[in-house]
Amino acid sequence: MKKTLVSALTTALVVGAASTTFAAANPFSDVPADHWAYDAVSQLAADGVIEGYGDTTFRGNQNITRYEMAQMIAKAMAKTDVSAADKALIDKLAAEFSDELNNLGVRVSNLERNADNVKWNGKAEYTYYSHRDKDANTKTNDDQLLFRLEPSAEVNSHWHVNARLDASTDLAKDSDDVDSKHGKDSYQDTDVTLKRVWAQGNYGNFQVKLGKFAQIDDDSIFDTSFSGAEVKFGNKVTFTAGAGRQNMNEDSDFTQKFTVGEDTANYQYAGLGYADGKFVGGVDYHHLNSDTFNYAVKGNNKANVEDNANIWLAKAAYRFDKTNALNGFYANNTSADDFDKAWSAQYSYKGAEAENKGTWGAWAAYRYLGQNTDLFSTFDVILAGQKGWEVGANYAPFKNIVATLRYGNGKDLRTDNDIENLFGRVEVFF
Repeated sequence: MKKTLVSALTTALVVGAASTTFAAANPFSDVPADHWAYDAVSQLAADGVIEGYGDTTFRGNQNITRYEMAQMIAKAMAKTDVSAADKALIDKLAAEFSDELNNLGVRVSNLERNADNVKWNGKAEYTYYSHRDKDANTKTNDDQLLFRLEPSAEVNSHWHVNARLDASTDLAKDSDDVDSKHGKDSYQDTDVTLKRVWAQGNYGNFQVKLGKFAQIDDDSIFDTSFSGAEVKFGNKVTFTAGAGRQNMNEDSDFTQKFTVGEDTANYQYAGLGYADGKFVGGVDYHHLNSDTFNYAVKGNNKANVEDNANIWLAKAAYRFDKTNALNGFYANNTSADDFDKAWSAQYSYKGAEAENKGTWGAWAAYRYLGQNTDLFSTFDVILAGQKGWEVGANYAPFKNIVATLRYGNGKDLRTDNDIENLFGRVEVFF
């Protein structure tokens, strides 16, 4: 099966290279924090032409990418009822992001769309981590290598098909994943996995997704994907709702390995978001139903068996200027008795820009990640079931290469043991 998947991926690469053009500009690279485009987009958002550079997604210390900027510019270019001043801003933005617009199938010269546009983007990623329980005198070290491809194909003026393919290996062991279990410490899959595939339709202020894709709050407690459908509508104020099935077995991204009952949950979520200029915020709700939930309880080894998870989450991010920003979230699982809260507060200064050699950023955060709420954690050095401080920095030594270091120090919530975690990553974008 693995050989079949690898062969299929190799064939797709050969065919894609022969019949399509790889993106001329890296869609993962960030627009510099001091770029004039932020002010231009803010003005267009204030005039009601586009949504602005926030999409209610909690992005932590990340800036908006050139690909995301181009998507908003493309929407603005399609509008005809704009003022002369806004039209001038749109034209200036279109000239600046012409490569990315062409990759999206938007011809800047005559606004024609290219229905045959297919592109491949991705990255190679090396990760090292060390998880240490200082009181128990235990330590887990590992290093992993990942190769990711993210193809996107335009179907027509409204619909695109997107996907994500991941191939990863554990460099410490350099061995096959014989029992197909992913995500354990010192254990990594070596096969090619179709992590996401979905069709997306955009109709003005209305968007629909169908397939397997990332849900809301994928930057905090739901860093995973689910199979189902999602609809979103609105401009500055948005409403998003989704429903489907969420995988929670040992081969998933599920943080807590309950290992009882069903491996898949019936899943619904909904959220209200607001984005205007420097501020982005939202309130979301997630409901999962499955026999899998076996919640940890304080003070003993027993567990609280439940069929449901009902999680409320509020989040906000504010950019003070071109270099300083704050973001945070608070979540509560009302179905759990203990460890039912998760929250984070982070200050960020600047940030490495993949396309600009020599740029850098740093941040400091405090995180409390109750394991019964932080079900699919996105954090690297304060883990689910832990609380503590995180400091980190990133740097772009060369164009399209970003190195990141993180250090975490705190407590295990259940044992109260002191923990200390290290994380390092080098990403090479293409």
